[in-house]
Amino acid sequence: MTSSCVTDHVLWDELLPGGNHWSGLLRRGTALRLTDLAGGANLSAVFYNAHDKFERYNMPDTLKSQHTAFLTAGHVCHSDMGRAMCGIVADEVGWHDAWCGVSDAEQVRAKYGESTFQKDRNAMLRNGRDGLLVELAKHGLGARDLVPAVNFFSKVLAQADGSLRFVEGHSGAGQSVMLRFEMDTLVVLSAAPHPLDPSPSYAPADVQLTALRAFPVAADDLCRTSCPQNERAYINTERHCAV
Repeated sequence: MTSSCVTDHVLWDELLPGGNHWSGLLRRGTALRLTDLAGGANLSAVFYNAHDKFERYNMPDTLKSQHTAFLTAGHVCHSDMGRAMCGIVADEVGWHDAWCGVSDAEQVRAKYGESTFQKDRNAMLRNGRDGLLVELAKHGLGARDLVPAVNFFSKVLAQADGSLRFVEGHSGAGQSVMLRFEMDTLVVLSAAPHPLDPSPSYAPADVQLTALRAFPVAADDLCRTSCPQNERAYINTERHCAV
């Protein structure tokens, strides 16, 4: 997958095995392509201002400001300071869950059985919450800093009776989504299964992470112009980064 917003200059490329977790700095003016290698992946992501980690991704503001219940191309992840953290500049999947959060140890144990590092070593069954917390600890953050995550590659629908239905087979093998970062951002990821995934077997899919150089944001950029709130968020970010 390519985007007119992003160059073909690859900065680095890394495989995130299913169930594992990752964190790193994505600078303003770079992009991160996420690729579901085998299909059926779930990639939970949270974002923090790399220079002031008290500023972080805000799910309610992101959704209500863009009048949406999910994320796809043209949407922006807003911070709790009203700034644009990253924009989705290309998307082959079409729907990414922003509601459901991540799995925890109790849920994974109840669903898939008991597993510990002492017994299973690197084959242990990992959950999304603990994976994100391990990565947050590397950057001086903890449980109180964990915010609701975006679940890339996953789709969840609200039913007429108020229940939520996980859509199986939503993301296909080789499909990608591209994020362009508008500020220096600490990105924290977990490739553990989605909490509503009904599969009885623990088989999280691998995700390829590819960082690329992005072009400057144009005045008519889709993410910037998709709604007035996004335009204001980009202005706030530009003023913040100019200081």
